[in-house]
Amino acid sequence: MDINEIVQQRIAKLGVLQAQNVPVYPAKVAEHLTVGAALAAFEEGKKVTLCGRIMANRGHGKISFMDLRDTTGKIQLYIKKDVLPEGKAALVEQLDIADIISVEGELFKTHTGEFTVKVANLAILAKALRPLPEKWHGLKDVDLRYRQRYLDLLSNEEVKKVFLLRAKIIQAIRGFLDARGFLEVETPMMHDIAGGAAGRPFKTFHNEYAMDLYLRIAPELFLKRLVVGGLDRVYEINRSFRNEGVSTRHNPEFTMLEVYQAYADYEAMVTLIQDLVCHVAKEVLGKEELTYQGKIISLTTPWKRQSFAELVQDKFGIDPQDDPAQMLVKLQAQGVAKEMNRLSRSQINKIIEDALEQELLVNPTFITDYFTSLCPLAKTNKDNPLLSERFELYVAGMEIANAYSELNDPLEQRRRFEEEIKDLNPAEKKCIDDDYLLALEHGMPPAGGLGIGIDRLVMLLTDQPSIRDVILFPLLRTQEEEKI
Repeated sequence: MDINEIVQQRIAKLGVLQAQNVPVYPAKVAEHLTVGAALAAFEEGKKVTLCGRIMANRGHGKISFMDLRDTTGKIQLYIKKDVLPEGKAALVEQLDIADIISVEGELFKTHTGEFTVKVANLAILAKALRPLPEKWHGLKDVDLRYRQRYLDLLSNEEVKKVFLLRAKIIQAIRGFLDARGFLEVETPMMHDIAGGAAGRPFKTFHNEYAMDLYLRIAPELFLKRLVVGGLDRVYEINRSFRNEGVSTRHNPEFTMLEVYQAYADYEAMVTLIQDLVCHVAKEVLGKEELTYQGKIISLTTPWKRQSFAELVQDKFGIDPQDDPAQMLVKLQAQGVAKEMNRLSRSQINKIIEDALEQELLVNPTFITDYFTSLCPLAKTNKDNPLLSERFELYVAGMEIANAYSELNDPLEQRRRFEEEIKDLNPAEKKCIDDDYLLALEHGMPPAGGLGIGIDRLVMLLTDQPSIRDVILFPLLRTQEEEKI
């Protein structure tokens, strides 16, 4: 039977129920327990009311066995039609897998030990006009899984587990930061100037103000304004946007955590992220060791450090004093970036980091000693002004976090902004954020800042190979709707 015939059959059943004046899509739902709560406090003979979706239906004449599932678990239903109230036996005949129902009855265990509800009454809450995919677990079309995530969640418990864990990870992050006196804040998602990080922005237009706006690349400059304003410890779990490539580690819309702490530096951020990640791992996984794509990763601190300056010198012969043209020549001599004739700061970072990712250790590693020329918002190393007080954290060859001692000298910050935009192509030109510089002129205390890619951290802690596997609705190309 093809899908159109199945849909027509279900529409016919819907018509039967409506002809009998059965409320098929009622607004009011009886007070009920979750399946998980009923199982956790199981007591033979206890009366319960449950709601959920029918996931299996095994009829045997006047007796039916169904599996009922909600977010918290699954339980078997035992339905003896001749003991149901008038009209309910006929309702059972119109039920299909995927329908959503409520049931009242007594809990008991079958002779095989299966937790079951002996149903005394039931009601339909929503008629499903389409069936669940029968062979979902064998479905190879991952694109379809992302497009119809609701079916993915219904049919694959492992997928649902990933997103339940994602919620717990974010909850654990909030709990950790709140306990340490950090204040959660919200900053604008639409900016009149594209800035705060390297990246190409998404552009939009505000009709009332007749002005161009940009979806934020990062919330950094607004959060640091709050530090100027006397909020010494702030964080935001934010949605950011970059109009760039899509890969297993990049989605145009993504979630970041940014944290700023006054009277601190990047060494304080080293301690903060070690403590935070270990706390989250223990809260969610119950241990400080995890497996990612077959590799055992130990989170035992302190984490290793490697020098970016030494890595690029060893691999490419690049020195901190090299300008972009010199870096490009040296990269091309090693077979990298041959098709390019000039490099921006973000391109230099990406090329070098892509080349280095494969060489980094599996266990957490801080990459330090970034060139000052590549870090316009970071303070310089007091012993070597060509290097900055910055680190990036890599785990399993994947960048997880970025942090630095925040530059709080307004005159030096302006000079760096001007230097950054000086050689950009007209299409890449950016405006200097004068309002941010004005804030700095009012005095910002020394501060450490930390950014963590939440999606990548979730990938790591849930052992998922692609960022799309940890985002409920990743951005996909538009195409004609696929049918199951």
